[in-house]
Amino acid sequence: MNRRPLGANGPLVSEVGLGCMAMSGVYGPASETESITTIQEAIEQGINLLDTGDFYGMGHNEMLIGRAIQGRREKVLLSVKFGALRAPSGMWSGFDGRPAAVKNFLAYSLRRLGVDYVDIYRPSRLDPTVPIEETVGAIAELIKEGYVRHIGLSEMSAVTAKRASKVHPIVDLQIEYSLVSRGIERQLLPGLRELGIGVTAYGVLSRGLLSGSKLAGPTDFRGRFPRFAPENLRRNGKLVEILQRIAREHNVSGPQLAIAWVRHQGQDIVPLVGSRTREQLREALGALRLNLSPEELSRIAEAVPAESVAGTRYDAGQMAMLDSERAAKAMS
Repeated sequence: MNRRPLGANGPLVSEVGLGCMAMSGVYGPASETESITTIQEAIEQGINLLDTGDFYGMGHNEMLIGRAIQGRREKVLLSVKFGALRAPSGMWSGFDGRPAAVKNFLAYSLRRLGVDYVDIYRPSRLDPTVPIEETVGAIAELIKEGYVRHIGLSEMSAVTAKRASKVHPIVDLQIEYSLVSRGIERQLLPGLRELGIGVTAYGVLSRGLLSGSKLAGPTDFRGRFPRFAPENLRRNGKLVEILQRIAREHNVSGPQLAIAWVRHQGQDIVPLVGSRTREQLREALGALRLNLSPEELSRIAEAVPAESVAGTRYDAGQMAMLDSERAAKAMS
């Protein structure tokens, strides 16, 4: 497994990371035994970046990872998002980026993960009521105390990232990026590169859209996303067919080609693969064997144009709440 630096100030990470959210039921039921075995196999294959959030499964995901990394802590970098608030029903109820809340969230994460520190700690969203300087300042204090190693951001604009970096170096910003979600290419990615901030890309398969994944039932939260609405899903299926046709020319699967495309967009971009089974993990890792020329990358991008995808990546309400999307809309 090759490694690449996470931004100008971050650690060396595997060229793909493992996103663990799907192991906590958001796409339907998941086997804890299989999830733990998948995490451990990922580590054995050289993946050292594990991404989670304290609100994934209301703490379930962190406890799962904690069990999986027992005896393996020195082999992994834990990237943890915080701040999202949830009710007992599971409904989202806001975001809290206050300094006292930041430290409270981390205290519980350390206990659930069974570790003394996390490697990368990041607010999952921008709290509109709290200056980013205060939220990042609280994490900087936790670094001084030895509980955190690095600071990351998630779904924020380049302007916000610049403000945050004046308080403490930021290693990366996590955001959705795929063949059909390329909004970051216009302003965000160039702005981050000027600041020396890397990108960890989630949703590289557009939450399974590019793999032809079907909704698992009423507990599958993708049912709330516009791209998975029945009519949009039928239209987007045509893009999936085109991707699969090109993939066959390279003797790989459509998902492997999609992962490889993101991986080739720069050494400062680390795709997160959301595998929740060993079979899915092995297929995703097959993308690492694929080397694409600039001409091939352009051809793929032109054949599966982002502007042709039906539906936005989140619903209108959530899109309006994202600092990354508000900034892009203001500049368009």
